[in-house]
Amino acid sequence: MKNTEHTTARWRPSRNIWALSAVSFLTDASSEIIAPLLPLFLTTTLGASVRTVGLIEGGAESIASLLKLASGWWSDHSRRRKPLIVFGYALASLVRPLVAVAQSTTQVLLIRFTDRVGKGVRGAPRDALLAASTPAEFRGRAFGLHRAADHAGAVAGPLIAMACLAWFGMPMRKVFWVAAIPGACAVLVALFLVRESDTDTVANAAPIERGTQPAKSARATDARATDAARAPLPRAFTRAMIPICLFTLGNSTDAFLILRAHQLGVSVALIPLLWVVLHIVKGLSSTPGGALSDRVGRKPLIVSGWLLFALVYAGFALARTTWHAWALFAVYGVVFGLSEGTEKALVADLVPAAVRGRAFGWYAATIGVAALPASVIFGAVWDRFGAATSFAIGAALGAAAALLLLLLVPAPPSPKHAS
Repeated sequence: MKNTEHTTARWRPSRNIWALSAVSFLTDASSEIIAPLLPLFLTTTLGASVRTVGLIEGGAESIASLLKLASGWWSDHSRRRKPLIVFGYALASLVRPLVAVAQSTTQVLLIRFTDRVGKGVRGAPRDALLAASTPAEFRGRAFGLHRAADHAGAVAGPLIAMACLAWFGMPMRKVFWVAAIPGACAVLVALFLVRESDTDTVANAAPIERGTQPAKSARATDARATDAARAPLPRAFTRAMIPICLFTLGNSTDAFLILRAHQLGVSVALIPLLWVVLHIVKGLSSTPGGALSDRVGRKPLIVSGWLLFALVYAGFALARTTWHAWALFAVYGVVFGLSEGTEKALVADLVPAAVRGRAFGWYAATIGVAALPASVIFGAVWDRFGAATSFAIGAALGAAAALLLLLLVPAPPSPKHAS
C-alpha cells in the first residue's frame, strides 16, 4: 500500500530551487530563440539534408549526455556542484549565438557540439543539487517546478524570435545574436544566487568549522564520504536504464517535428509560435505531473507519458493537414509533463545521495548513447521511406519501452523513506 501521508505537508521551494529554475528559464529562452529556426536554417539556408539535421542534433545531444557522466562522477568526488554548473552555463552561453556567423553545416555542428558540452558539464551536478535542495517527499514537485521554468523559457524564446522576425523584419542570422542577452543573464544568476546546498548529504556531514574538530576526525569524515561516493549503483537503477534507453531510440530530436510541421503546411513565420504552444503545455503540465508522481508513484506517470508519446508519434505518421500539426504539438507537451521530471525523480529515488551525481550522469549517458543512432536512423529512414515510416517506428519503440518498464523495474521506495 502506498504511503501518501507525506504529501499533505506544505512544500516551500528552497533558494536553490528558485535560483536554478531561474537559470534554466533564462538559458532556455536563449536556446529556444535559435532552436525552432535551426532546422529550417540548416535545410533552406545551408542546404543540409534531413539526415544531416539528425546527425547534428543527435550528435550534439549525445555529447552532452556522455559528458554528464563525467561531470556527475566528479561532483560526487569533489563534493562541489556549483563550479561545474557555472562553467557549463557560461560555455554554452558564449558559443550559442555564433550560429549567426556559420557558413557551413560543419561550423554549425562544431558550435552545437560546444554548446552541448556546456550542457553536459552542468547537467548532472545541477540535478544532484536540485535533489539535495528539497526533502525527498517533495522531489517530484521540485523537478517538476524546475522543468516548468525551463519550459517557460522555451515559451519566451520563440516569442522573442517571432517578434524579431515578424515585427522587426530581422533575418534569421540577426535573430540568433539576440540569444546572447538571456544567456548572459543566466550565467550571472548561476554565479551569484546558486549555492552549494546545506542539505547535500554527499559528504554525509555538515561542513567542519576550523578548530571545532580534530584534523584526524575531519580526514575520517572525508574518507567515509569518498567510500560512499565509490559505492556501486543499485541494481534497480541499472534495470531502469534499459527501458529508458529503448524509449530514447524512438524519441529522436524534436527538430524532426518542426520539419514535419513545415511539411504539413506550417509557415516559417509561425514555426516559433508552434514551438511556443508545445512549451506552454510542457510548462503547465510539468509541476502537476511531478506532484502527481509524489502521490501515485513514478512508474504509472512514466508509463502513461510513454504510451501517450506512442500515440502522438503515430499521429504524426498519419497527419495530413496543418491543424493536425498544431493539435499533435499540444498533446506532445503533455508527454513531457507526465514523464520528464518524473524520470529524474525516479533516478533520485533509486540511489543513495552519495552517488546521486554519478547516477544522473549514467542516466544522461544512457540517453546520450541512444540519442545519436535514434536521430541518424530516423533521418535516414525519412530520406529513404518518408516521414510516416520514421514516426511509426518511433511510436512502436515508445510503446515497447513502456511495457518493458512495467516488467523490469520494481516500484521505488516511498519518497518519504528515500535517502
